[in-house]
Amino acid sequence: MSDTRVSLVRSYLTSLQNRITEAVTVIDDRVFVSDGWEKSPGDLLLGSGTTRILEGGSLFERAGCGFSHVRGPKLPPSATQHRPELAGAPFEAMGVSLVFHPRNPFVPTVHMNVRMISAGHPGDEGVCWFGGGMDLTPYYGNEQDAVHFHSVCRDAVQPFGQDKHPQFKKWCDDYFFLKHRNEQRGIGGIFFDDFSEGGFENGFSLMQSVGNAFLPAYMPIVERRRDAVYGERERAFQLYRRGRYVEFNLVWDRGTHFGLQSGGRTESILLSMPPLASWSYQSAPAEGSPEMELYTHFLPRREWV
Repeated sequence: MSDTRVSLVRSYLTSLQNRITEAVTVIDDRVFVSDGWEKSPGDLLLGSGTTRILEGGSLFERAGCGFSHVRGPKLPPSATQHRPELAGAPFEAMGVSLVFHPRNPFVPTVHMNVRMISAGHPGDEGVCWFGGGMDLTPYYGNEQDAVHFHSVCRDAVQPFGQDKHPQFKKWCDDYFFLKHRNEQRGIGGIFFDDFSEGGFENGFSLMQSVGNAFLPAYMPIVERRRDAVYGERERAFQLYRRGRYVEFNLVWDRGTHFGLQSGGRTESILLSMPPLASWSYQSAPAEGSPEMELYTHFLPRREWV
């Protein structure tokens, strides 16, 4: 891919990281620690990035937002399962990925990622594609929040075709699913991968639209729920459900696998982990409880908008 296009994507992604972390800093009492890193020539990958992490805030117990731009000699298996012709091809990848774990159990955890990958065997023209999306993981579901989040997601992809939101919404539901528990991770959102429809310009525009939609999708929910009163019961349930988040990221998440398989920076890859989580044997909420409502009303797949 041309240097001009690489510079365009990189400039957008670093700007997006700046805007998001600045917005979080405004509403919390902690600033992000900025950890710049660079891969050494002896590593599997070459490249650099910036990991920004906020821990121990009054609002966010842990909020990580990372930018990375790497090059490698061979695409890892997690990136070629839909493009077998590129197995073993050199690649370049860059993206912004974030996971925010709020302290208050009534504020949902959120994930967002936007990325571009280009690859090709020597002598080939090469291809580039885009991916990304965002999804919401509440501990105590709220209809207003769910409708708002999904509405902003729908509006972000609507200009790219009427088929995109139904397709990307289903893709998100299918992807963020814990097969070993037969359970959704959260209430979904949108997710797309291997997107090259319409060439570079269209794919880049879609990636930008999704990235730009994150703050309008999530921040109003944070502001509505941040002062909700909670106690030990709600905190215990939050930590239990965070265990599901950990299970998904380590067992099923392609992004985590891509980073670890390609020799990425482990500390940055695992910024999505919550600071605390718990597991208990065959735990089940009481019938009719707010905790049970998460399972019966919010986690089952449904059309929110």
